[in-house]
Amino acid sequence: MPGRIGVSEQAASMWQTATLTEIRRETPRVSTFRFAVPAWAGHLPGQHLMLRLTAEDGYVAQRHYSIASPPDDTGHIELTLDHVEDGEVSGWFHTVARPGDRIEVRGPLSGFFAWPGDRPALLIGAGSGVVPLMSMVRHRRARSLSVPVRLLVSARGPEDLIYARELGPETTPVFTRRAPAGVPVGRMAAAHVAPLLAEQPPGGWEAYVCGSNAFAEHASRLLVEAGQPVDRIRIERFG
Repeated sequence: MPGRIGVSEQAASMWQTATLTEIRRETPRVSTFRFAVPAWAGHLPGQHLMLRLTAEDGYVAQRHYSIASPPDDTGHIELTLDHVEDGEVSGWFHTVARPGDRIEVRGPLSGFFAWPGDRPALLIGAGSGVVPLMSMVRHRRARSLSVPVRLLVSARGPEDLIYARELGPETTPVFTRRAPAGVPVGRMAAAHVAPLLAEQPPGGWEAYVCGSNAFAEHASRLLVEAGQPVDRIRIERFG
């Protein structure tokens, strides 16, 4: 099928050294960190990895992070990280990390939330929940796939909209606190979801929801109320 990617499970189980090559600011509190990982096994859009930091005194911190980059970015991966208050790993990345620094990564992990590019995808995210969804959008663009994709993304305001410069006609932003003139402000609602379920592509949508626990529950409820089958909703939640 177009868009399908093969991933070696054996390679995914091994820790590899990743070298930080670039840091890009996305919003005042969010940055993308690009790594060179020459032996990366490849991944499916929507998968995540395990990251390991080791301090000079031997202290080890591990975290799971969604992969932001598309599979075709050979030998590189990108992670987009929010600067979490008192977060020891995100704090290190945002205040200490510099190009040339090395960390360890293992993955890719989990295939449940992956989108192989072979089915219409309705993507719904809030805040940094857009990260794995953006990997899917980038994959579709990189492979020039014709399969329909729609992205609904919630942010507090335009300045908090991650990847704002990359978002295209497939995307509808929802602003909960501040919005440009003439754009309504408010929580994601049935009015955003129902039109997409009313005019579905052949075979219907596979829905992917990513965000906080509260957002994931809210968005899933909107989907079900609009007619999306429960068994065709995939959820990745955090917090």
